[in-house]
Amino acid sequence: MKLIHYTTPTLGAWTPFQRLSPFQDLLESAMELSGSAPASWSPPLDVFENDDAITVRLELGGMKKEDFDISLEDDTLTLSGRREWTGEDRRGESFRSELFRGAFRRAITLPCPVKPDAVKATYTDGILEVELPKAEEAKPRKIEVKLN
Repeated sequence: MKLIHYTTPTLGAWTPFQRLSPFQDLLESAMELSGSAPASWSPPLDVFENDDAITVRLELGGMKKEDFDISLEDDTLTLSGRREWTGEDRRGESFRSELFRGAFRRAITLPCPVKPDAVKATYTDGILEVELPKAEEAKPRKIEVKLN
């Protein structure tokens, strides 16, 4: 039997969120085993707003357009999909894996009404861009001041 010397845990430079990380990992693992995990990863996204539109960019490298769905309901844009691991490029046992795979779902509450019929989505070089033109009532209006 190999002896392992006990060392007192140090909490030096850790943030409170790092202290919770092992617990979060354990909870996510339990949810995956039970089949109740809604998603296994979240692709990074950017949301931009100007006077005319809201633009959402999502990083979905390695996916085809058939692998994800976009829906708009009321004031919520939902982006979901699944990235599968084909295993074609395996050259032996992996000792590190950081590529995310499995299901994802991102829901974004929009800050103002949009024109659902004018929404455009493009997918280029692994970046999905969804442009949501604002409804006329949501666009800023300049009010002219009259002199008396």
